[in-house]
Amino acid sequence: MAVITLTGNNIYLRALEPEDLAIVHRIENDELLWELSTTLTPYSKFTIKEYLENAHRDIYEVKQLRLVICKKEDDAVLGMIDLFDYDPKNQRAGVGILVLEESERGRGYGTEALQLIIRYSFAHLDMHQLYANILEGNDRSIQLFKKQGFEEVGVKKDWKRFRGSFKNEILYQLINKNVH
Repeated sequence: MAVITLTGNNIYLRALEPEDLAIVHRIENDELLWELSTTLTPYSKFTIKEYLENAHRDIYEVKQLRLVICKKEDDAVLGMIDLFDYDPKNQRAGVGILVLEESERGRGYGTEALQLIIRYSFAHLDMHQLYANILEGNDRSIQLFKKQGFEEVGVKKDWKRFRGSFKNEILYQLINKNVH
């Protein structure tokens, strides 16, 4: 399988590499990010190393594609973007994105990464739709996805429990009008 490299004006997306162990370990073990996922316990470096060794597996097999967002000017890792719960029969997948450092947010990197993954999903994976689950109050993410044409289609009430309280999760969808 060829290495996936998707390039924009300021960033590129690349496949996970063994050298990404430290950054993936940091992301998966950041308790503040657990609110965004289903993670409840830390991951060992050994477990993440095994995950990285299998990261080359096809999206059709593992139903997920995680790509690293890198800055073109110096190859610095900015974050990750994922396609998850890939469903080839119904031609859909969820999208998740994380720009790691607060200082790098709001600079257009997330927008560009989302544009690249949308284009890739629709052109190469023949997707009919992408969706995103965003916690109510995560205004930056909501604006990011809305700016790319995702529409709010529902609210899951009290969907996520974190630190003793429940939050609503909003479902956004982007339909590819070119796939029937």
